[in-house]
Amino acid sequence: MNTMLRKSVLGIAGLAFTGGVFAGPIAAHANPADAKPVAVVQADKPDTGKLIPHGVQGAQSRIDLTDEQTANAKAIIAATKKAGLPERAAVISIATALQESKLENLGHLGDRNDHDSLGLFQQRPSSGWGTPEQITDPEYATLAFEKGLKQIDGWQDMPLTEAAQTVQVSAYPDAYAQWEQQAADIVAHHWNS
Repeated sequence: MNTMLRKSVLGIAGLAFTGGVFAGPIAAHANPADAKPVAVVQADKPDTGKLIPHGVQGAQSRIDLTDEQTANAKAIIAATKKAGLPERAAVISIATALQESKLENLGHLGDRNDHDSLGLFQQRPSSGWGTPEQITDPEYATLAFEKGLKQIDGWQDMPLTEAAQTVQVSAYPDAYAQWEQQAADIVAHHWNS
């Protein structure tokens, strides 16, 4: 029986070797144009379904961001992570800041100012958001906004504009929705960078 087992193993090994000798050179000269494309999934990008769970609502707006605006978006993402909140919270926060300030950390605008609104989220010291120095600090302003967001039951499952409006109490409650796609794109690009 040992002899028979040994011959079987040697026979199989011989076939494998022979197949390798013959298939090897053929595979080495294969035409790369005939190769099938392979889908590559980038695991470090957040899932679009988590970023925009309801799909975007209405027409979308988009602006080109300056380095300062990009830095402010990254600061919002960092603060969101610090708060232990998911990517969706960053999307809501960035869309809100895009609507309120176009991601510019605005100081007092004189006659053009809406009451005493300041910073990325146009928060008001007189409404209890913090001091002018605090609400013009991107991390503080984001954490203050997200503190309000966390107090809303089911914010994760709400349309973006509803969640943002519940925190902000804006005169234009539907305006936040137009920034959802750009906010999601920003989060997808910078969440793990």
